[in-house]
Amino acid sequence: MQGPVHVIGGGLAGTEATWQIARAGVPVVLHEMRPVETSPAHHSEHVAELVCSNSFGAQATDRASGLLHEELRRLGSVVIGKADEHQVPAGGALAVDRGQFSRDLTQALESHPLVEFRREMVPSIPADGIVVLTTGPLTSPALADDLQRFTGMQYMSFFDAASPIIVGDSINHDVAFMASRYDRGEAAYLNCPMDKKQYLTFWNAICAAEQAELKEFERETAKFFEACLPIEEMARRGEDTMRYGPMKPVGIFDARIGDFREHKDKRPYAVVQLRQEDKQGQLWNMVGFQTNLKWGEQKRIFQMIPGLENAEFVRMGVMHRNTFINSPELLNPTLQFKTRPTLLAAGQLSGTEGYTAAAAGGWLAGTNAARIALGLEPLVMPINTMMGSLFDFISSAEPKHFQPMPPNFGILPSFPQKIRNKRERYGKYRDRAFEDLTQWSQEHQIELQIRETVEAIGA
Repeated sequence: MQGPVHVIGGGLAGTEATWQIARAGVPVVLHEMRPVETSPAHHSEHVAELVCSNSFGAQATDRASGLLHEELRRLGSVVIGKADEHQVPAGGALAVDRGQFSRDLTQALESHPLVEFRREMVPSIPADGIVVLTTGPLTSPALADDLQRFTGMQYMSFFDAASPIIVGDSINHDVAFMASRYDRGEAAYLNCPMDKKQYLTFWNAICAAEQAELKEFERETAKFFEACLPIEEMARRGEDTMRYGPMKPVGIFDARIGDFREHKDKRPYAVVQLRQEDKQGQLWNMVGFQTNLKWGEQKRIFQMIPGLENAEFVRMGVMHRNTFINSPELLNPTLQFKTRPTLLAAGQLSGTEGYTAAAAGGWLAGTNAARIALGLEPLVMPINTMMGSLFDFISSAEPKHFQPMPPNFGILPSFPQKIRNKRERYGKYRDRAFEDLTQWSQEHQIELQIRETVEAIGA
């Protein structure tokens, strides 16, 4: 057996990879630069810190994110396991108390006898041994330069942003109300309603607000990821863009007013939703309000929102450049580099998008790194699973136009006969994925952890 395996980067992908390597009985060294070196997005030294939202997306397994959750859950993912343990109310989404979540994962790795923590910045790719790169979108300049030399390619990039977080006690609950869309499930969101006049005043203020200045090289290369647009970028795209996005009022009504069918004139014109950040409900995230506005502008404008007049912000919105490699040119679906099979990459660095996708990449890269160390063949995930289709996409997409890909049903192989009903089609995608994952796991002697009740997986 070779060893130890070196994992560089302690984000979600690195945390998952480290755990899976140790779980396989292989010694592993996790290199994390924080707190020796900081990043513009992180606020702690804990691994798996969630720097944007605290939500992993929809839980139902007939949704792309929920299917990916359950695949990882069955495969023994430590990230999804801890997310389940530290879940907070979020309607149909899997959201976590981000502080407890990252602290618990840090403790789990630090206490594992096969895991060695090294708090240091790694300036270059180790020349020998098995290495998993999980440095994420904020790879240090020195390591990025070395990776560029190794691949012979320029990094690709786009801009990502995080939403503000508000102290719960500072929210005016006489205005904000708890409700879920169409009253489905537990009322898990605080809703700040706006009438048309309030919305237009707010929209104009955002359009005219000052943004934090980007550096010259960033202005020249700035591209936004469509799934995480800054709120000011949405506002500039048109008067109603926000109302058809994060401020969509459809299906949301204040039950204190009475039956919505009798008070149609009191339906909100737009709604700002707040999602619980912690189990105590002391912190609330502004859903969809990732932004690069100057901090003073954020406070001024966001306090225009009804119910947030006296809002106290524990974190303002921030924006940073995310970098990723051209994986179709560089990686196999095993997440091994084509030119160096003992070097693997996972997470956003590899061109997947989202928390759960990062954990999925960490699971496969860590599992395959351990298998290489043990003299076993690396695994390729079955194409009909969400994990398999995601890794197939990033390793085979058109390199010229490659952009990060989140989990979605559009990348799964279609059925021979078209299924017009979307929910039925997604359900069949789920059922096929579970069947193939079960068969694949039996072939490779991987023990699945399957929960007994259908209700438990939201099917």
